[in-house]
Amino acid sequence: MSNKIAISKMRNIGIIAHIDAGKTTVTERILFYTGRSHKLGEVHDGEAVMDWMTDEQERGITITSAVTTCHWKDHEIHVIDTPGHVDFTIEVERSLRVLDGAIGVFCAVGGVQPQSETVWRQADKYHVPKIAFVNKMDRIGADFFGTVKELKENLGAKPILLQIPVGAEDTFKGVIDLLDMEQITWDDNSQGSSFQRGPISDDLADEAREYLEKLVEDVAEFDDELMEIYLEGGEVPRDMLIQAIRKATIESGAVPVLCGSALRNLGVQPLLDAIVAYLPSPKEVPPAKGVHPETKEEIICGTSEKDPLAALIFKVSMPEGRKLCFARIYSGKLIAGQDVYNPTLGRKEKPTRILAIHANKRERIEQAGAGNIVGIVGMKDSSTGDTLCTMEKPVMLERIETYEPVISIAVEPKTHSDQDKLASVLEKLMAEDPTFKVREDEETGQTIISGMGELHLEILVSRMQREFNTQVNVGKPQVVYRETIGKKATGIGIFDREVAGANHFARVDIRLEPLSRGAGNTFRVAPSVSAIPEHLIPLVEKGVMEAFGSGVVMGYPVLDVGATLVGGEYREGAGTELAFRVAASMAVNEALLAGECSLLEPILDLEIIAPEANTGEVIGDINSRGGKIEAIESSIGVGIIKAVAPLSKMFGYSTDLRSATQGRGTFTMKFSHFDKA
Repeated sequence: MSNKIAISKMRNIGIIAHIDAGKTTVTERILFYTGRSHKLGEVHDGEAVMDWMTDEQERGITITSAVTTCHWKDHEIHVIDTPGHVDFTIEVERSLRVLDGAIGVFCAVGGVQPQSETVWRQADKYHVPKIAFVNKMDRIGADFFGTVKELKENLGAKPILLQIPVGAEDTFKGVIDLLDMEQITWDDNSQGSSFQRGPISDDLADEAREYLEKLVEDVAEFDDELMEIYLEGGEVPRDMLIQAIRKATIESGAVPVLCGSALRNLGVQPLLDAIVAYLPSPKEVPPAKGVHPETKEEIICGTSEKDPLAALIFKVSMPEGRKLCFARIYSGKLIAGQDVYNPTLGRKEKPTRILAIHANKRERIEQAGAGNIVGIVGMKDSSTGDTLCTMEKPVMLERIETYEPVISIAVEPKTHSDQDKLASVLEKLMAEDPTFKVREDEETGQTIISGMGELHLEILVSRMQREFNTQVNVGKPQVVYRETIGKKATGIGIFDREVAGANHFARVDIRLEPLSRGAGNTFRVAPSVSAIPEHLIPLVEKGVMEAFGSGVVMGYPVLDVGATLVGGEYREGAGTELAFRVAASMAVNEALLAGECSLLEPILDLEIIAPEANTGEVIGDINSRGGKIEAIESSIGVGIIKAVAPLSKMFGYSTDLRSATQGRGTFTMKFSHFDKA
C-alpha cells in the first residue's frame, strides 16, 4: 500500500483546536472529499467516523485521538484528529510528538479560545509547522479578520492570508483565492463536492488586490530574493510565491490562513490543497534524535527505508481487549513477523501484524517504511513512549512527557464476576492512558483510580461498563494531595538485625530542608561524609526516594524537599545493600516527623468566559471558593476571567457556572502547581 508512495509525497498531520471549534467535522469532510468515506458523518448526530467510541458519539466530543489515511492529488495524508478537552491533553501531546504538521481550527465566532491556545503552544513546543483554518464563517458573529488579529496577539503567530471570505454569517458563500486572484463558489446542492472558480466580483476586486499586496509583503519578510523583486515593484511569479510560503511555514513558523464552514461543506478542498502545498513531508522536518541505550551518545536517525529501524509507540489502545500499538516509523522499515528490539525494556518483541489504520477499521500490510504511521499487533510488553529498533543498531528516542493525575475516586466491583474482571480491565485502561493511575489504599483496601479531571474519570468508568462490561460502584471524587516539610530537620536511621542467618548493619544520618514550590526532590552528599563506601551511596539515595513516596501526615507522596546525607557508619562484612537502603528510609521518616510536615493541595489555573452582565457573580463565586482572580479582560460582550483556585473547591463547578450565566458561561481548568492546603 504505502510502498508505492514516495516519502516526499507523504504528510503526517494533526487537527488541533479548542473543544467545539469543529475539528472532527473538518476531518469528516477531508475523508469525504478524498473518497475515504462515502457519506458525511455529523458529530451532532453521533455519526462521525473519527468519533467511533460510544462516549464520543453521545457527548459529541473527541476523547481519543483517531488515526486515518487518505489520498489527495497523488499524496498520502495520515490524519490524526485530536481531542479539544483539557482533560485529554496527553492525547494531543503524544500526537503532536509524532506529527510533521498541524491544522489549527479556530471558530470564527469564538476566536482564539483557551484550549486552542494550550494546543497551539504544545505544537510550538515540538516546532510543528501549522496552517490555520477559520471555521464556522456562516455563524452569527463570525469575524474572520478579528480571529486573524487574535492569532497574532494571543498566540504570537505570523499569519499569511491566502484567502479572504466572500460575505460572512448568513451571506457567507465562498472565498477569494489570493494566489490565483479567483473567486471560489460552492454549489449548495452538491454537498460541497462541486465548486466554480471564476473572476472576482467588482465590489471585492479592490479589497482582493490590497490583500494580495499584503500577502506578498508578508512572505517577502522571510525571503530575500522575493523581497528584492517586491521592493523594485516587480511582479512576483506565482510558483516562486508558493515556494516561499512553503519555506516560511516549515522553517520560520509562518502560518498560512484559510477560511470556510466545514458543516456547510465550504472551503475544505482548498485546505487539502494547502496541506499538500505548504506542510512538510517526513523528509523536510529535522530528523528524529535519540540516544544509544548504553553509551547515551546522541544518534541522529536517517529518514529512508535503508536506514536502521527507529519507530516510536505513541499510543496503545485495546479494541476488543487485544493490544494495538500505534507507532510512527522515523527511519528504516517494519516487517510483519520480524523481531524488533525494545531498548526501554531491554528485550525483543515480534510484531505479528502491521495495519494501515482508518479510524476503527484496519487493513493488513506486510511492511511499512519511514514516514508512516501504522498499527502493530503482537507487542506483549511495549507501551506508550517506547522505541522499537534493531538489536545491531539500538537507539532510544525521546520519551513522551506525561502529566501527574490530580483527582481520584474509589471504585469497587458490583458483583463477584465483576471483581474477577476489574483488575485486568484497569490494567488495560492504564496501558492505553499514561495519565490514568490505579493504586490500592493500604488502610481501607479500596481500589483508587486517579486522572486529570472529573470528565476524564467519568469517561473511564463509562468505558469500564460499556467496552469491558464491568459494573462498578463509584465513590465521591477525592483530591490527590502531596506533603512537604516546614523546617530543617535531621533523622538517624539504624538498621541492625539478622536476616536469613546473616548480620546486616547500617547507620545513616539524613538532613531534610524545605525547597521552593515546584523544585521537586533532590539528594546530595555532604563533603564531610567519608564513612560510607562509594558503591553504597546510590542505595542510600534509593532508600531516601522510596521514603518520599509516602509521607507521615496522610501517606501522600512528599514534594519539594532537599535531602542531604550528613553522616553514617559502615561495618565490614555486615554493611549490606539492604541495610543501607532500609536505614536511609528510616532516617527520612524520623526527619519528616521532626520537620513539621503539612499537606499541599493541587491548585488549578482557570479561564472563565462569561457574558459581561454575569462577571460580577462569577468573580464572587470564585472568591467564595478560596480562589484568587489574576486578570479580567473584556472581549465583545463577554468577560474573560483568569484565576487560580484549589481543586478541592472546584467539584461540580460546571453546573454552578451554568446556572449563574443561564448556560452561556464556559471555562477551562488545568493543573498549575501544588501549594499549602
